[in-house]
Amino acid sequence: MMITYKYLLRPDVTTEAKLLENIDAFRFVYNHTLERLDEAKRAGLRLSDVDLINELPALKKEHLFLAVPYSHALQNTIRQLFANIRVLGALKKKGLKVGRLRFKNRDRYKSFRYNSQGYKVDVENGMVHLAKIGEIPFELHRPLSSGEVVGVIVKHSGGKWYVSFQIDVPVSSPREKTGKVVGIDLGLKSYAVDTDGRCFENPRYFRKSEKRTKKLQRSLSRKKKGSSNREKAKWKLARAHDKVENQRRDHAHKLSIFYVDNYDVIVVEDLNVKALKEKGNNNGLHKSISDAGWSRFLQCLDYKAEGAGRQLIRIPPRGTTQNCSNCGEVVPKTLKDRTHECPYCGYTVDRDFNAARNILIAGVGHAEEPAEPKPLLHISVEQALTMKQEATTL
Repeated sequence: MMITYKYLLRPDVTTEAKLLENIDAFRFVYNHTLERLDEAKRAGLRLSDVDLINELPALKKEHLFLAVPYSHALQNTIRQLFANIRVLGALKKKGLKVGRLRFKNRDRYKSFRYNSQGYKVDVENGMVHLAKIGEIPFELHRPLSSGEVVGVIVKHSGGKWYVSFQIDVPVSSPREKTGKVVGIDLGLKSYAVDTDGRCFENPRYFRKSEKRTKKLQRSLSRKKKGSSNREKAKWKLARAHDKVENQRRDHAHKLSIFYVDNYDVIVVEDLNVKALKEKGNNNGLHKSISDAGWSRFLQCLDYKAEGAGRQLIRIPPRGTTQNCSNCGEVVPKTLKDRTHECPYCGYTVDRDFNAARNILIAGVGHAEEPAEPKPLLHISVEQALTMKQEATTL
């Protein structure tokens, strides 16, 4: 199983200049490759990644600064571009709306990678050696998992440098069985409601920081292009966006580990988040969906469940909100209807809790008994992690 560990790099002034010089070279190769592909397409030709990698020696003679970075890392830039094209092609075949790859300016090209070679990691001293760059210290804020490091990614974001180690680790032994299963309904009013009656608050990190972000954006727009003040304003805005992203990531990890620690079987909806964000013309709703970060949470659940020997079941979302979880009849609702009131069996409960029960039933086939209608327990992820778990066994 592949796991990525991210750490903060601490390059000195000389090393940072080398890193920036490397990124410029990688960006040039990326844009050149994209241009060559466009030319070949117009000419009716088909180029492979091997063809373009074979052109690198001649390109280095023409542009001497391309001799600065590690040659295998330059080749990885071309391979990664072709990998992105294949991903876009697969999405297009599925009927999804996809754009096209764009040329990158300095603000949009932020990372490069070493695959299999060109690096050496010294965990004891917190140092990473990168070919053609040198040794760079990094903050080992958490232990690096034992296993083979198969890739290193260096990223420049918000004025800071980060290094990510991709490690191939064996699947750990399954954790002790709890005998518990849970269904989880994801939403916007409440982030997650489960079949044990917990209602996790939606943190809305971007909405809370939106006022400050807009202020920083206006400040950036007023600065003269090319000035040092504009550069400072740009990094302030980037750091504000990075903070929101880090908060979302932290929330996803905490909530996913809570469920993996306490349940053997976890049932969730197989949401197509990208399609939800493109559906209709409600930009406010699309922004809220992006702010929720459901995709990251589901991704964390997926790999954490695999590593812990838990079972994650994804079920189609169709009908989970409209059906009655007690009798199975269809009870139509609009987004404004927050309570499920079944006219057939009289079952009255919060609509999200009803949806969570439907998700659980669809995943495991049944629920032993109807849940008693009761108020949901509104808690934060931090509170859940410290509470004693007494979940219902199904």
